[in-house]
Amino acid sequence: MINLKKIAIPVAVGLFGLALLSSCAVGVPKGATAVQNFDSQKYLGKWYEIARFDFRFEKNLNNVTATYSMKDNGNIKVDNKGYDYVKDKWKESIGEAKFVKNENIAELKVSFFKPIWASYNVIDIDENYKYALVAGNNLDYLWILSREKTIPAEYRERFLAKAKSIGYNTDQLIWVEHDQ
Repeated sequence: MINLKKIAIPVAVGLFGLALLSSCAVGVPKGATAVQNFDSQKYLGKWYEIARFDFRFEKNLNNVTATYSMKDNGNIKVDNKGYDYVKDKWKESIGEAKFVKNENIAELKVSFFKPIWASYNVIDIDENYKYALVAGNNLDYLWILSREKTIPAEYRERFLAKAKSIGYNTDQLIWVEHDQ
């Protein structure tokens, strides 16, 4: 019995660790490509979350924004805010993002709880950096962002078509409400 415990506990801890690491893996979903010739300076500033897949860390949030700014160390500060309409209070989470390869490729990793990092890939953006489609490392994470509280139909349709072509089930998107 003692030998079984000596083996079972480390194996269980190891499997848990592997599951945790694989759920927070960094990469781009198969069939997607991070934006090339990316201009990180143009991406900085405030973005409104237009649509997302629902996750516990954004559960019941409306009026969601993400504000990106440069840090002294060259990484990007991520300041996410949203209003929890069930708990009737604002939530904020501050993290850090950094480029996986180089600043010209919109493949980043972001952390709100170091040392755990998650993928943040801009897979489509308009030429004026007003509308963006962002993916995680797999088909479970997707966001549509805008510099405004709304998005024109042409970009909404463009991003939905691209997401569908990659394999995302866009019927599961939650369309975020913003106070006007």
